[in-house]
Amino acid sequence: MLRVLSIVAAVFLVLLTGGLMAGGYFVWRLNQDLPDYTKLANYEPPVMTRVHAGDGELIGEFARERRLYVPISAIPPRVVEAFLAAEDKNFYSHGGVDARGIVRAVFDNIVNVIQDRRLVGASTITQQVAKNFLLSSDVTLDRKLREALIAIRLEQAFTKDEILELYLNEIYLGIGSYGVASAALNYFNKSLDELTIAEAAYLATLPKGPNNYHPYRYRERALARRNWVISRMEEERFISQYEAADARATGLDVTLRARGVQIRDANYFVEQARRELLDMYGEEKLYGGGLSVRTTIDTRLQQIVSDELRKGLIAYDRRHGWRGPVAALEAGQNWQEALSGMEVPSDLEPWTLAVVLDVAAERITVGLRPERLPDGKFASEVVKATVPLSEMTWARETVNELYLGPEVSAPSDVVSVGDVVWVSPVFPEDKKGEKKDEPAHYALEQIPAVNGAALAMDPHTGRVLAMQGGFSFGVSEFNRAVQALRQPGSAFKPFVYAAALDKGFTPSSLVLDAPFVLDQGGDLGLWKPENYERNFHGPSTLRFGLEHSRNLMTVRLAQYVGPETISDYARRFGITDNMPPVLSMALGAGETTLMRLVGAYAILDNGGKRVEPTLIDRVQDRFGRTVYRADDRACAECNEDWEEAVAEAKAANPENPEPVMPPELPDNRAQVESPQTAYQMVSMLEGVVQRGTGSAARKVGVPLAGKTGTTNDGRDAWFVGFSPNLVVGVFVGFDEPKPLGRAETGGRAAAPIFAGIMQRAVGNKPAIPFRVPPGISLVKINAKTGQLANGEGSGIILEAFKQGSEPRLTSSAPSVGLFGNVPVMRDDPFVETGEGAAPVLDGGNPLPPGMEGAPGAANDDAPTDDMADDPRVPGAEDPAYTGGAIPEGGVPTEEIPGAGGPDGEDPSRPGGGYASGGDNNVGSGTGGLY
Repeated sequence: MLRVLSIVAAVFLVLLTGGLMAGGYFVWRLNQDLPDYTKLANYEPPVMTRVHAGDGELIGEFARERRLYVPISAIPPRVVEAFLAAEDKNFYSHGGVDARGIVRAVFDNIVNVIQDRRLVGASTITQQVAKNFLLSSDVTLDRKLREALIAIRLEQAFTKDEILELYLNEIYLGIGSYGVASAALNYFNKSLDELTIAEAAYLATLPKGPNNYHPYRYRERALARRNWVISRMEEERFISQYEAADARATGLDVTLRARGVQIRDANYFVEQARRELLDMYGEEKLYGGGLSVRTTIDTRLQQIVSDELRKGLIAYDRRHGWRGPVAALEAGQNWQEALSGMEVPSDLEPWTLAVVLDVAAERITVGLRPERLPDGKFASEVVKATVPLSEMTWARETVNELYLGPEVSAPSDVVSVGDVVWVSPVFPEDKKGEKKDEPAHYALEQIPAVNGAALAMDPHTGRVLAMQGGFSFGVSEFNRAVQALRQPGSAFKPFVYAAALDKGFTPSSLVLDAPFVLDQGGDLGLWKPENYERNFHGPSTLRFGLEHSRNLMTVRLAQYVGPETISDYARRFGITDNMPPVLSMALGAGETTLMRLVGAYAILDNGGKRVEPTLIDRVQDRFGRTVYRADDRACAECNEDWEEAVAEAKAANPENPEPVMPPELPDNRAQVESPQTAYQMVSMLEGVVQRGTGSAARKVGVPLAGKTGTTNDGRDAWFVGFSPNLVVGVFVGFDEPKPLGRAETGGRAAAPIFAGIMQRAVGNKPAIPFRVPPGISLVKINAKTGQLANGEGSGIILEAFKQGSEPRLTSSAPSVGLFGNVPVMRDDPFVETGEGAAPVLDGGNPLPPGMEGAPGAANDDAPTDDMADDPRVPGAEDPAYTGGAIPEGGVPTEEIPGAGGPDGEDPSRPGGGYASGGDNNVGSGTGGLY
């Protein structure tokens, strides 16, 4: 018996030794194949890039993994305790592997196998770090052994807090959230230190399976798991019994945070910033580099620009009638299901889709699209509303895209039962003028077929303060402010006039406004540009030509200064890089973007200094180091202690200390136009607003300057203008270019949008005059003749002249097409000094060699007040109207504002003008009636 026992013992020892040796060899082999865990010491997890407005408000996020990395010292103890209670209560006492937990898991898994349930693990937080960072998620013995070995090594190489920091920042917690900081923001819109016990406990339930405890889909299961975590926190004495009971009684109040752009109306701006960041840093850095981006956007101004552009596009669309319903449902079709299947872009809210359920004599009843719940499903509640006839009268039928049909007298003229239409809520106001929470009724809406863009910029720095690239980003992501190449039309003319001023002209120089015919050579025939009104005013001042957008005067000026010079000015001002040197380019036949044109006007506004439009002020990396700054000027004094400097000044002279001045930064902007020419253009552009094609902006009541633009056949409508500290550009046009319609010029389609933006942006602020640079003389002249005024009265304006170019009593103003050439000012560094051009005859000259083949004119601009309110046709001028005959003696008195009517009224304008000293005479001191 003893011998048998000895044999058994020997066999057992041999087997044990062999097993230990085999196990040791297996562990040794695993150790050889383990990944390098030391790289965790320099681990930089993918962190999302966050984009902020100029005031610091978060406006956008870019990430594949929505993670915010926070050090363990910044994570509140309550959050740490919640995860320890739920995941690893012995974390601070074990060495990477919890033996007691393994034994417990073995017994639990025996039961799970019998009941055919999923096996549970006994992984510690350290093991989870090893798995998440270095291994796969396969449920195999090999992986578990590797996990345990790495965990033991991690405990030797890192402190407990370092391991916990890695875990709490890497763990996936659902809805795209990686790490506890991101989860707190995305589930509760809170920072970590704002979380309650119940909220921290809910986050601690998620590592086991975020989708299994979704706050909406599996709410009861999520509540049960959360309460279990709260109980575990109580057992571990992390919280008191009272705190636990209070937390369990709390509901699961979750507000899922939207991804991406955080401000509805900043979509176009944020997307353009994303493109620029992608070009600067590449895809990996953008989506995982944890960049902090400070942009130039002003969120208040962005809201204004967005609102006014949409309002203007809707106004244009309504002038051209109703295009019909979005869709028509069949009889008996479930309208709630049908509407739920139709997408409504989020940036169109509060607009929504509705189906017409009943058509009465004075109103229609509609069923509203069901509300989308936080869990993604649609509400089952049926919501109906009414649309009164008064909110539908604009929806007149369009006839041949030219005329409007009969007026709407009943809802049945517009819609039928089953029609799907857009509607928006109309909120009544209380006695205090505040809107109530519940709408009184709904209004019929229509997404405009036309589109456009608006952009606001600081003229002194080029910082883009607002950008709206279309009616709705959800409908079309194409950014018309930076991506659409369109003809600027008359909006380009100021740069032709600037070239003429640099060639020796003055604002009072006379240029012939008469027919112009040019032989293009070969088989191209004659080029005969026309004025919008198809009339002529004879010899007229440059100011009058720009204010009233006279095409023929512009062409003559361009021929005098030379097409090559015009092309050079377009390049110098950043409008376009390679403009063909042909005369039609002077009328805006070239193509550019709204951003580039606004940047060019900014140069005129700021005194001739080049500014580069920019959307990004500063970029910092994940460690807070500045890696990019748009304003890269050196400023050694900017970091000096201000209080210390004041104290030193007082110590040096206690009774009369020297004032401490702020540091002066160098002005590194290139001077591309003389300050004097720039101011003369500002003064003339003020006249455009006061008396000319931009008179729609006159109502703002502060000094404004600007220019309309309308291209051939009215395909593009522009208005670009500015105050002393803000430049705004507006473009309106179809994405597939086609005529906008009769009388839809820049002054009617675009200028009111500009006026609305300026009214809300600067109209309620003290009026600031435009800055007059040295070297400018303000002289009273006769607006009709351009010569010195011989007295007071109407028609006398204060004109801006470069010193030395003021008109003399014994000489007439320089002119083109009337008195011959104008001498070039050779001492002006901004003037081309080549050969002067030949005299321009009334009928025009052949093009210089190489200039044959000029394309057709691209401008039909005109004042809008003459036609906008014309009752003869809805929204258009009479087709038979061609303007007056050519008057004898050049410019007729009635065409010079204030020169012929009683009390200084402008008889050329149906709505009237304004007299000297009247309330409407708002200006900076030049360009207005004296």
